[in-house]
Amino acid sequence: MRIAIAGAGGRMGRMLIEAVLNSPDLQLAVALCRAGSTAKGQDAGAFLGRDTGVIVTDQLDALAQADCLIDFTRPDSTLHHLQACVRHGTRMVIGTTGFDDNGRAAIEVAAQKIAIVFAPNMSVGVNATLKLLEVAARILNSGYDVEVFEAHHRNKVDAPSGTALKMGETVASAWNVALPDVATWTRHGDTGVRKPGTIGFSVVRGGDIVGDHTVYFCGTGERIEITHRSSSRATYAEGALRAARFLQGRHNGLFDMQAVLGL
Repeated sequence: MRIAIAGAGGRMGRMLIEAVLNSPDLQLAVALCRAGSTAKGQDAGAFLGRDTGVIVTDQLDALAQADCLIDFTRPDSTLHHLQACVRHGTRMVIGTTGFDDNGRAAIEVAAQKIAIVFAPNMSVGVNATLKLLEVAARILNSGYDVEVFEAHHRNKVDAPSGTALKMGETVASAWNVALPDVATWTRHGDTGVRKPGTIGFSVVRGGDIVGDHTVYFCGTGERIEITHRSSSRATYAEGALRAARFLQGRHNGLFDMQAVLGL
């Protein structure tokens, strides 16, 4: 399977390139960068001291040479790449977060023509955690206050994280409510007592934290905590490769990691 990687000059892009190069069943075919990137014109494996023969480019027509693009960039870049993937019939794995409603709608429309895995977190462990949250939320559906806590590095620009939002959505869905109707995004000043049935969010940005997420179910006399901590982006890369393999042979449709993992 011929794989294209977006954001080839960034940390996650390089992690994905290394993962593909170390995979026996995948071939690095295209490495994309943004216009003006210092990575442009370099060999995609230069940061590893390897000669891959794949030159980093900002020309999206190169996607015609790939079966699947893996994209962990920014919403505006991802949507630009999405259009090119539709033109060339290239499947897509999207790990980018921070999309607005219009961006998510564009992905849904594109999935009518190409196969897409779209998930806020590609980690197998995170998606197992989401399944555990679904079970817990169904059991703890009364008498428990829910808080979603997440912490990431100082350079992350969207908040709460896509994973934290997905965790909140998982709990809300198990309660048969919509997250926007029960979410508490901020607290400041005299907030009054907590309203039952709400889901609170807390965010930390600092240092080089890869990603920590905890969902608290706080009851009377007990507290249940379900936590996932990432110590390396390699888990996201391996999950993304698993998603790319899942798309092989699929021509269209929108899937998430729960589908990839058979959950």
